[in-house]
Amino acid sequence: MKKKSKILVTGATGKTGAFVVEQLIERGYSVRAMARSHDERSQRLKDLGAEVVLGDFLDLASIRNAVKDINKVYFCYPPQGDRLVEATTIIAVAAKDEGVEAVVNMSQITARQDAPSALTRHHWLSENILDWADIGAVHIRPGYFAENLYLFNSQSIAEEGKIYLPYGKERHAPVAAEDIARVIVGILVDPVPHVGQRYVITGDRNMTIAEIAEVFTKVLGRPVEYIDLPIEVWGQILTEKAGLPEFLVSHLKAVAQDHKDGIFSAQTDVVERIGGQTPQSLEEFIENHRSIFTSRSELAVV
Repeated sequence: MKKKSKILVTGATGKTGAFVVEQLIERGYSVRAMARSHDERSQRLKDLGAEVVLGDFLDLASIRNAVKDINKVYFCYPPQGDRLVEATTIIAVAAKDEGVEAVVNMSQITARQDAPSALTRHHWLSENILDWADIGAVHIRPGYFAENLYLFNSQSIAEEGKIYLPYGKERHAPVAAEDIARVIVGILVDPVPHVGQRYVITGDRNMTIAEIAEVFTKVLGRPVEYIDLPIEVWGQILTEKAGLPEFLVSHLKAVAQDHKDGIFSAQTDVVERIGGQTPQSLEEFIENHRSIFTSRSELAVV
């Protein structure tokens, strides 16, 4: 029997990373999970059977250690910092030297060279760096994470029955991190057909935020409405109430404008076609997280 690959999952305690580790282990793969520190989340991955290593995206020696004896990599750099291009270059150098055969790169649906957000432009640059490195890069470009609905609005939904966002009347198809992970795993286990591709990953249907509010109303059994905020007001909330750094606030404001401009409006079959399973509907996602939308959450920023 052919020996299965050893796979490195970076950002392993994050939204998609933890699901990628879990799904790979369920399929019998040897997984090395890279985390920033030892905590309850990394311990959970260790308990699942992953080899947990501490790593720093911006330290070449650290990344060389993480990719040693690795065949494939899931690369997911956290959005809080402005050094994505440097981190990508370090991953590319280490992976090239180690002979890594495939890298699945977490990018964005908005990635383009003329994007108003520096982070979005950096994702476009990073895609090109990984392509030039010739290490079997595959780029995933998820749309709007369904988890953002509770990260940004769980408290306001629970307490006021309102969703406050600056997204206008355009649409997106919210996709759960677990379903994005299915696509990542589908590529990692058989990367050859996907090398060089850029996959837009979405949920099962395209909706306006007002239509999303209607789904919340139906599932929760009480009225939920969408309040369309001005982008500058949104930025003030993110800065003053949520305490987010200026770089990330600038990015999220640009995301809002991209949404208003229809850039997030897409619906694809990638989760089913590559991930092997139909994506969760919004109804299923809300029901699965009902407790978050019906009680006060420390994660909420509005």
